[in-house]
Order: sequence, then structure tokens, then C-alpha cells
Amino acid sequence: MAHTMRIRKGDLVHVLSGKDRGKQGRVIDAHPKERKVVVENLNIAKRHTKPRQTQGRTDRAPKIQQGGILDIAKPIDVSNVMLVCPNCKEPTRVRHTVLEDGRRVRVCSHCDKAIEVTA
Repeated sequence: MAHTMRIRKGDLVHVLSGKDRGKQGRVIDAHPKERKVVVENLNIAKRHTKPRQTQGRTDRAPKIQQGGILDIAKPIDVSNVMLVCPNCKEPTRVRHTVLEDGRRVRVCSHCDKAIEVTA
């Protein structure tokens, strides 16, 4: 089965449900097999880490990774986000159309213009 999503890395999305409902952000990473996307500065979780020794050594002293509390953006299910059209600036459903030159492009359902990835 092909793992395809209508949302790609670099798209601006609008969150439909969850603790960040109503907010917009840019997609940093997309995971088609899990059908999840990571949105910049949304769905933030705290990660407590211990200081650890890393592999690289310089001047006979081991490198130490800093410990502490990190803020990490966690993945959101793709069904909980909606693409924001760069032309009409509205959250929209996405259609696909084949152009005359044979390319398959995503099209906004509101303004019928092609959606280009900006990242």
C-alpha cells in the first residue's frame, strides 16, 4: 500500500483538534507511514534528559551532552490538521489535477489555484 499524504514538509497547516486547536504552523517533518506530521512550535512536550557522555573525544576529554528539560515538538495525526492555501489564506481541502505537461499538482478547493511547496 502506498503511503501518501496530502500534506508535505514546508506546508502551512491549521490544527483542527487537540490542545493547540485553531493555531497555525509550518510542517517541519512528515511521516507518511505513521500518517503523522510534526508542526513547528505546536504540540510541545517536555523531555527530561540526563547528562550523558557522547562518542566524540577532543583533547582527551569526553564530550558531555547537557542535561535538563527540553521542549520537543511531538507528531500530530494528519487527520487533525488542514492545509492552509498560500493563495487565499484559508484552511482548505486538497484536490489533485493533472496539468497539460503531465504534472500532478495539488489544487485548493476554494480558489482552484495550484498549491506550491514553499520550503
